Amino acid sequence: MDNKSTRKDLADMTFREASTELEQIVRALEAGDLELEDALDRYARGVELLKSLKERLADAEQKVRVLMDASQEVTVGDTVGAPSQAYIDE
Repeated sequence: MDNKSTRKDLADMTFREASTELEQIVRALEAGDLELEDALDRYARGVELLKSLKERLADAEQKVRVLMDASQEVTVGDTVGAPSQAYIDE
């Protein structure tokens, strides 16, 4: 998205959309065909996208950690099906 007015707000973008736009910006910057002002504008947008993507990844990693911890608590704490100690000693 070249024009600032047509850019989608970061909060309205999916992770995939933000990642795809960042890839397009990187390709355009690497090509070296942009005017200075356009290159600076795209670079700034790329920084915004990268920051958003990193935050989303960190949030996702935190959610996975919480789920993994909750899963381990259920596994460790779930002794309903385990035989009683008295039965094991017999």
